[in-house]
Amino acid sequence: MNHNRRHPMKPTDPRVRYYTEAQIKTLIAEVHEHGKKFGLIWPSATTDTTLDGRVLVRFNTAPATTLLNLLLDAERGDPCDP
Repeated sequence: MNHNRRHPMKPTDPRVRYYTEAQIKTLIAEVHEHGKKFGLIWPSATTDTTLDGRVLVRFNTAPATTLLNLLLDAERGDPCDP
C-alpha cells in the first residue's frame, strides 16, 4: 500500500486563488508537454473566466485545480487518487 499518495486539490482549495491567468497558461503548456509522450493533447485547452477569484481552465470549463492535479501527478508518475 502506497502511503505517500497525495489527494487531489479540490476546486475550493484556497491556494488556487494565488495563480494568475498567465501562470495558468504556463501550466497548460506544461500539461501539453507532459501529455505528448502519452499521445494526449488538449488543443482547445485555455483559460476561461474567473469565478470567485479562481481562474477556470477550459477542458469543458474545469477548475484550475484539475490542471494542477494533472501536472502534480505527471511529475510524480502517479495517477490521481479517485
